[in-house]
Formats: sequence, structure tokens, C-alpha cells
Amino acid sequence: MKPEFFAFLGVYFAILLFLGLKFSRRMKSLEDFFLASRSLSARLVFLSLTASWFGATSILVTTDEAYRVGVSAVWLVGVPALLTVLIFAFLLAGPIRRLPILTLPDLIELHYGKAVRHLASGLIFWYMVVLASSQMVAAGNFFKPFLGVSYFWSLALGTAVVIVYLVSGGLRSVAFTDSFQCLFLSAGMVGLAVFLLRSSSFEAAFCGVDFFFDIKKNLLITLSFTLAWTISPIAWQRVQAARTAEKARQGLFITAAAFVFLYGLVVVIGILARPLFSFRALASPLLAEFIAGSIAPVLGALLFVAVAAAILSTMDTAINTGALTLTRDIYQRIFVPSREAGDGLVLAGRIATFIVATLAFVVATRFQSILRTIGLASEIMTEGLFIPGMAMFIFKKKIPLAGGLSLALGGGFALASFLSELKIFPAGLPAWPNSVPYGLGLSLAGFVAGFLLEKLRQSSH
Repeated sequence: MKPEFFAFLGVYFAILLFLGLKFSRRMKSLEDFFLASRSLSARLVFLSLTASWFGATSILVTTDEAYRVGVSAVWLVGVPALLTVLIFAFLLAGPIRRLPILTLPDLIELHYGKAVRHLASGLIFWYMVVLASSQMVAAGNFFKPFLGVSYFWSLALGTAVVIVYLVSGGLRSVAFTDSFQCLFLSAGMVGLAVFLLRSSSFEAAFCGVDFFFDIKKNLLITLSFTLAWTISPIAWQRVQAARTAEKARQGLFITAAAFVFLYGLVVVIGILARPLFSFRALASPLLAEFIAGSIAPVLGALLFVAVAAAILSTMDTAINTGALTLTRDIYQRIFVPSREAGDGLVLAGRIATFIVATLAFVVATRFQSILRTIGLASEIMTEGLFIPGMAMFIFKKKIPLAGGLSLALGGGFALASFLSELKIFPAGLPAWPNSVPYGLGLSLAGFVAGFLLEKLRQSSH
């Protein structure tokens, strides 16, 4: 690795660890550790959400896809990310803030009962583990050529840094480190875009680009990601952690504007790179080619840290939210009376953070495709929780059979797809994203059947 890379990376890691350790003494309760005492400003909601969403798929996979197919790469993550934050800003932020809940499974219990709550908690925990693993896959693949070590040890380095500041400062450290990382990744992307505008041929780059290339696949990916992220605990957690519903809304609208800029920027970067590499197939990610290539050393080092920031900022969010589910919705609900709180649960949260990171690390050793892994993660939430989750805002009475059957059928299909991808259960199911309509259909069928059975049971009484 070049000396300036070591310098930038060393300073970057040192700041992350300092911010994590700075907040370690403030962690007195579960709300302190996982919801930052419900004190996030609109600015912190925006910076944290932007950094956590703008991860490896956004910065590595989207640029590669834009280099390969052009403008249609925006469908991959940009369109679903923008749709999701607008749905939260216009429709969900207010209702979520008014709910007497700490986590999404709390709301599920109110509508579907304890048994469905436990099923949903397990599903969310599994989702966060797989989502975190997708960022670990990116860390392993990205750091490997620069550090000169194996995929395993590159993956371990990124994971270890995140664990240290997460265990120390919880969501507050995530929010502040994500803010810092957001600035880094924005500076790196803007710097590279300026370089490309000066050195590439705009006319040659944009010749023949097609917004509707492979539109069926892109629409399925957009559907999968949008539905998954709408019910994902990550955005719910940020809304819950804001000072007020209005602060949450402001942060979401600013995030939407940032997404238009950032996703547009990465697509333009991928397209402008085409003439420079003579439209040839690349042996490594496009951004890695730039970093290792002939761009100015300082810009290369800044870009290197920007990509690292995009990866780690999503990884820390996924691990922290998964640890919240494990601590609050599994450990506390089953083993600890709700009146017990304080330092004991903070310790449990720190242990849960380590457990989630370890499990995600194990999954990441089995996959080495970023898009494939994050696609499997989105399938879990889309097929398992979207329909019963959105139904909670429509039906006011408890309908446990509807929620239970919907979650069991949709989540069961997602589990079968996941095991099929691991070659543990070779079921011959359609690969993601083509599997999404089947899982959604099963989930909807389960909800309708459960709803009708509930009506029959009530009428017989």
C-alpha cells in the first residue's frame, strides 16, 4: 500500500475509535445505547441515514454497473433508496413517533400477539446479520489488494474496527462516526467526479446509454429493496431516535435530496470512466482501478478512505440494529423482566453487538458477491415482513392468525431461498430478484387466509 494510504487510513481509524470511546461513559440505559437518548437532531438524522444507506452497493456495485450499462444503474440502489426515504417522510415518520414502542417487534406484538412477535424478532435478527455480512464481503474484497493480505484478514480488519467503536458508544457513536464518514465519502466522490470531468470525453461516455436497459430485472430489484427498506428497522430506529417527529421528517427530506445528488454522482462517475478504460472488462471494482491507477496520490488516498467509509458506515448500522433486536426483542423479552434496565442491559447490548458481528463474519466467509448478499438480505424483509408490517397501519384490531401465517409463509420461502443459495437446501427455487414475486404472493395469501380464519372464528363465538 502507498504511504499516503496508510496515513489516511490510520487517521481515519483513529478518529472512529476516538468517537466511539468518547461516548462510552454516557451509556446508562437501553435508550442511551440504541436510540441515542432520543436526542438526534435533523442534521444527525440526515448524516447518519445518508452514510448508513450509501454503502458498498451504492459506491462499488453502482459505479461498476454504470460503467457496464450506463444510466440504468440508478435503478439498482438509487431509486429504491429515494422512494424509501420519501415514504418515511410523507407517510410513516409521524405515525412511528406517536406509537408507544421502542422497536418494531413491540408494534408487531400489539397487532399480532407474542408468538408472532418472537417470529418477527428472529426474522429481523437474521436480516440484520445478512445485511452486515454484505458490507463485510465488500470490506474483504476492497481491502485485500491494497493491504496485500487474504480476503479473510481484510474482512477481519474492517469488522474489528467497527466492533470497537460500536461496543463503546452504541448508536450515538454510530451517528457521529457516520456524520464524519459521510463527509469523507462525499469529498472523495466529488473529487473523483471533478477529475473525470477534466480528463474524460463526455460525448463518448454518454453515447448509447439506456435508462431502461434490462428494465424487468431492475424493476424487480427496485421492488425488493424498496419494500425491504420500508419495513427495515434501520430507518425506524433513526426516526425513533430523533428529538421530534418534525426533526425526523426534516432529516428524511434532506436525505432524499442528498440521495439525488450522490446516486447521480456515482452513476456519472461510472459512465465517465468508460472512455478512460476503453470500455474493457475490469479485473477489479472500478473505484479500486482508479485508486491503484494514475490519479493524484492525495485524491487516491481520499477516495480509498471514502470507499472504506461507505462500507463501514453501513456495516456499523446493521450490526447496531441487529444487536438492538437481539438485546431488546429476544434476550430482554425472554430472560429479563421489563422493569430491569440500566447497566445490565447496556452490557447485554455490548455482548449482542459482538455476537451479531461474529455471525455476520461467518456468513461473509461463505459469500463474496456484494449484490447477491444484500439481495438475499432484502428478500428476508420483503417476503417475510412487508405485508404484515404495512397491514398494522390499516387494521386496528389484533389479527394474530393473519400476521402469523403471512410471516410464516413469506419468511419460510425467504429461508428456503437463502438455504438454496448456500447449497444447504438445493430446492431449485428462482434466484433473487426473480424469487421476490413468489415470496410476496405467499405472504399475501397467508395474510388473507389468516384474516378470513379470524373472521370465521369471531363469528362462531
